[in-house]
Amino acid sequence: MEPRTWLIDLRTSRGLTQEKAAQLAGIERSTYTKAENGHPVSVKTAKKIARAFECGWTLFFENDCDEKGQKPA
Repeated sequence: MEPRTWLIDLRTSRGLTQEKAAQLAGIERSTYTKAENGHPVSVKTAKKIARAFECGWTLFFENDCDEKGQKPA
């Protein structure tokens, strides 16, 4: 499993801890940590995180988004 570096970059660029990012998304920190670490997430969780970071939720389901250089919306 590859970490979602784009998600890590979004969080750190805003100076957030994983705990704070999870709070903003309205999810458990452990769920957020799994998302960053590349574990599968539900559509519901993806949408919550995407809403918190103002990015597209479909990025969670694109295996090669980092390689393509895609940036969140």
